[in-house]
Amino acid sequence: MFGIEINFLTGRFTAAAHHDRARAEWPPHPARLFSALVATWADSDDPDRAERAALEWLEAQEAPAISAPPADERTAATHFVPVNDASVIASSAYEKRAQKIEDLLREHSEELAASGGKETGRARTLRNDVAKQRDVAGIVSRAGDVKPDKAGEQARALFPEGRNRQARQWPSVTLRNPRVVFSWEAEPAGETRAALDGLLSRVTRLGHSSSLVSCRVASDAPAPSHRPARRGEVMRAVGAGQLAALETEYASHRGCKPRALPYRAVRYRTLDEEQRAPAPLSPNTAGDWHVFEFVPRSRKLPSTRAAEIALAMRAALFTYAPDPLPEGLTGHRADGSPSPDPHVAFLPLPYVGYEHADGRLLGIAVSIPKSLDRSARDSVLRAIGHWERSAAGGAGRYSAPELHLTFGRKGRLGMIRAANLGAIAMQTLMPHRWRGPSRRWVSAAPVALPAHPGPLGAGTAAARAKAWARAERAMAAACRHAGLPEPEEITLALTPFIKGARPAPDFPPFRQGRGPRPVARRLVHASLVFSEPTAGPLMLGAGRFLGLGLMRPLPDAKSPND
Repeated sequence: MFGIEINFLTGRFTAAAHHDRARAEWPPHPARLFSALVATWADSDDPDRAERAALEWLEAQEAPAISAPPADERTAATHFVPVNDASVIASSAYEKRAQKIEDLLREHSEELAASGGKETGRARTLRNDVAKQRDVAGIVSRAGDVKPDKAGEQARALFPEGRNRQARQWPSVTLRNPRVVFSWEAEPAGETRAALDGLLSRVTRLGHSSSLVSCRVASDAPAPSHRPARRGEVMRAVGAGQLAALETEYASHRGCKPRALPYRAVRYRTLDEEQRAPAPLSPNTAGDWHVFEFVPRSRKLPSTRAAEIALAMRAALFTYAPDPLPEGLTGHRADGSPSPDPHVAFLPLPYVGYEHADGRLLGIAVSIPKSLDRSARDSVLRAIGHWERSAAGGAGRYSAPELHLTFGRKGRLGMIRAANLGAIAMQTLMPHRWRGPSRRWVSAAPVALPAHPGPLGAGTAAARAKAWARAERAMAAACRHAGLPEPEEITLALTPFIKGARPAPDFPPFRQGRGPRPVARRLVHASLVFSEPTAGPLMLGAGRFLGLGLMRPLPDAKSPND
């Protein structure tokens, strides 16, 4: 276990909540801590490479547990702060621009909801309008361009007695104990730990500049007060690619434009809430997703090509991963036999479950199960980083590199790592859309049954009934193999149960095994109902590590398409 200890030197923490600027944030969110580390690292003419590698290791870990004492929220006093140039940020203009941005973001969210998460032309226009409203460089550059009859008035406004003042609040909490500890279920290598400890020693504040802190690697990890959970309060955490996302944001705003903190939304529960509510069931393949969004020109691929694209993604990571390839990445033992344990999965994400869903593939997730050992996890992350650095070439330090998979005459697929899946991301790419928890799950891509049931559409009615019964038993076995109980209801069909999914016969044959006669697996769509809420991501069947059998949670309803 690895921990970071923060001591608040003044006994206070000043920072506004991300969803309510009038309220204080408590406990400090993991993304805020990571941003403080990045700011400290970047505050150098030549940022240390070892520290950068340590930050990349930290961002790739799962969201930490937090040990934070109770805190008393103070009443936030309102202060009126003079602005530097009335012509640039006059009170009325500032409020008008802020309201405009808020309205545009709301319209963008409504457009995405109406289109089922699809990035329509209007959604792109609204996103561009938000960027224009946030760009104040043009206004600042024209600050001195005033009409002659207004020059005197604006000059007088610059003197202290004539300046406009903006209302500001700095919400804060008073701590009953000044020590907070973030802890991860991971153990860094010695050089990584040393680099992080050196970086932490230079962090001087967290949140507002008045929140002075001292930080270090924790010598002990006390019992957490907050843990990541399926339900609870949303906190801003980070994922792989956060450092690159922060660099890209800084290249855009350069510290003078409005900016937003990239983050990954993670729900947290307090220890009391955990004790009151048992955790939902979870398959042994559940874990972290590293999502890659297909560029617009590549979003014409049907979900029937899911296994083909998954195999190409798998081969690409094999190319860039350091030798020897671990079992947790390849899915095979040294003798070539299949691994009995969960390993890395490659999951193309189809556009399904919405009114206008058409089954196109919008991205792909590299899924790393929680049980994967550290060496295999590091091998995957190093492969992704090596691939991105190779693709970036001389494109510049801050640009997000476009990665490519080539399919010969079938063309080339372009994609970019989705480091910040925020409010304007396509819903299909949001991991929580695939996690539930829910009692009801349906297949977005057909399940490759682990045992062939026989002909499902040929022979006598009695023979077909027996084949479908064998298929149901194979599906129950697939659930048990994923570490779940048998569903209380299993419904199978060759046609999909969710809007946008493609019929099972449309998919090419799926075969497993080496040699001249690989085993052909039967593909069927499934609708499952468990007796208890089950959390995902959930993949079932023989092709679960290559995009087949990817399940989508649904509310408990009579019809999956309701």
